[in-house]
Amino acid sequence: MQRPSLEVADIFLKHGAAWRDSHRGHLSLSQLKVMSAIEQCRTAALGGHVLRCDSCATELVSYNSCRNRHCPKCQSAAAKRWLDARQADLLPVEYYHVVFTLPAPIADLAYQNKAELYGLLFDVAAQVLQTIAADPKHLGARIGATLVLHTWGSALTHHPHVHGIVPGGGLAPDGKSWVACRAGFFLPVRVLSRLMRRRFIEELLRLHQAGRLRFFGELAALADGACFNKWLAPMRQCEWVVYAKRPFAGPQAVLAYLSRYTHRVAISNSRLIAMDERGVSFRWKDYRAKGSTRHKTMTLAPQEFMRRFLLHVLPSGFHRIRHYGLLANGTRKDNLALVRQLLEVAPGQVAATPSSDERADELPNASPPTFVCRHCGHAMTILHCLMRGQAIRAPPPS
Repeated sequence: MQRPSLEVADIFLKHGAAWRDSHRGHLSLSQLKVMSAIEQCRTAALGGHVLRCDSCATELVSYNSCRNRHCPKCQSAAAKRWLDARQADLLPVEYYHVVFTLPAPIADLAYQNKAELYGLLFDVAAQVLQTIAADPKHLGARIGATLVLHTWGSALTHHPHVHGIVPGGGLAPDGKSWVACRAGFFLPVRVLSRLMRRRFIEELLRLHQAGRLRFFGELAALADGACFNKWLAPMRQCEWVVYAKRPFAGPQAVLAYLSRYTHRVAISNSRLIAMDERGVSFRWKDYRAKGSTRHKTMTLAPQEFMRRFLLHVLPSGFHRIRHYGLLANGTRKDNLALVRQLLEVAPGQVAATPSSDERADELPNASPPTFVCRHCGHAMTILHCLMRGQAIRAPPPS
């Protein structure tokens, strides 16, 4: 696999040091760590291995990855591991895709209170889905959902929203039958939108009254309760965007979708076009346009590109993939076993193609090699390890 002609790491390496100096005191520790990890990813600074092919005797040096969840180069392996673990959870039913989006003014507040409002977005979206699904007028069942947080638009702007992957049905209240959705229809989006708006504003007011929100810059005046209520008034009237896509074409399509979305970062290296005297150019999709005019090219100054990229650094320890209802981690195994029993299917009976790793595991005493030769495809052996570089540190200030 060849290295892309331009990477996010190249932009940070060329312009990052000067930008860090000019923004000293205005960058969080998490943002600084992300910049450092991306700059050092797959370089000698992190160490590596000297490898030799068992077949063609080709030797190469493979440097270690940073494994930072914001790094564009480190997500494919993480996504594959996660998908392999989730494949056994798929059910032979329709799956639906629902998107909950915060209005722009609340998105601005969310940037200053990431842990609180991103977490609130998760919990309210899950509560809304489960509440409407449990209503006998709609589905009348207990459902499960996997929610994935994205905080960006295609142009790297701050646009927090959650993608929900939901099985098309749920357990009846007595737990003795499976209640399926109508074919091609999950839940009414307008009902979801109205409940989402009401519940999110209620919880936002509780956070403000408890003093758990911070306000800076143009939003500093919102620390006052009366000003905050006045600011919230338009949010009670505007439409909150809840979007439901048509059902996936079977469980295999769910896996294909998840592989693109669960571990995505703000921008992939493949979207970068050039870095020159004009700035950093990249491809983006204008969702307001139609047809072929959707796909456009944008050029930003390197400093603005780095600023936008770092808008999407999540708080340390924040989980951006969460499971609710029937798929909640504590009860998922038992719930799925019960659902399969009610659907009269065997565990793991879904229309999905086994991965190459799974096919290898079916062979006796066979396991896929960790390193594969890019020339002949045979396994490579580690000759010796390279220790990561130890930077010399200055003595602490007295």
